[in-house]
Amino acid sequence: MGTRTRLEVPGIGEIGGWLARPEAAPRGGLVVVQEIFGVNAHMRAVTDRYARDGLLALAPALFDPVERDTELAYDEAGFEGGRALAASLGFDRAVAIVEAAAAQLRTLLAEEAPDRDAAVGVVGFCWGGTVAYLANTRLGLPAVSYYGARTVPFLDEPLRAPMLFHFGGRDHSIPEADIEAHRRAKPEAEVHVYDAGHGFNRDVDPRHHDEASARQAHRRTLDFLQRSLAPAART
Repeated sequence: MGTRTRLEVPGIGEIGGWLARPEAAPRGGLVVVQEIFGVNAHMRAVTDRYARDGLLALAPALFDPVERDTELAYDEAGFEGGRALAASLGFDRAVAIVEAAAAQLRTLLAEEAPDRDAAVGVVGFCWGGTVAYLANTRLGLPAVSYYGARTVPFLDEPLRAPMLFHFGGRDHSIPEADIEAHRRAKPEAEVHVYDAGHGFNRDVDPRHHDEASARQAHRRTLDFLQRSLAPAART
């Protein structure tokens, strides 16, 4: 369903990405923000799934400004390499890339669904979950954050759009105190905690995947996006 694409980011240059189109006219756009492992086969499949759900979905290759075409394994070397790439990129450049991806989606939506007034949101996973949150506070995009473990230092930034958080109750990288900090700081946000650990949506990684939690979170995500991307939600 998806195809490789290129994206021009002001101040950064050209990067790659994965663009997936729905079969019918899209009902909205979605920037899909990767984990620290790059836009690998799993993230491409996630992006394709959102297209099957009716969204025009784009996963920009956020690590391209540091190292092109990154696809890391789910092992210790992959974790260490991904952390290093994320640190080198930094959150400011990551948000700038999301901004450019959202702009490209708006252009495509105007061409492919001109009568729908379709909006753009963002979903991110792990490190990308924090990037998605920052896309809300800094860009005003409706956002879904899956187990974003680095959000706490930014909880003083006010939300500018609807926000949904998914956390794993057995995620050691996000202790219960941090989840409660999100609830206190963002009472207007939707927060769900699952009987699962970190990375529960990653269906290619049996050590972390939890099918029941992933299904429920996906249903909630689609419901959230349907509400948040509707024209009435933006008036």
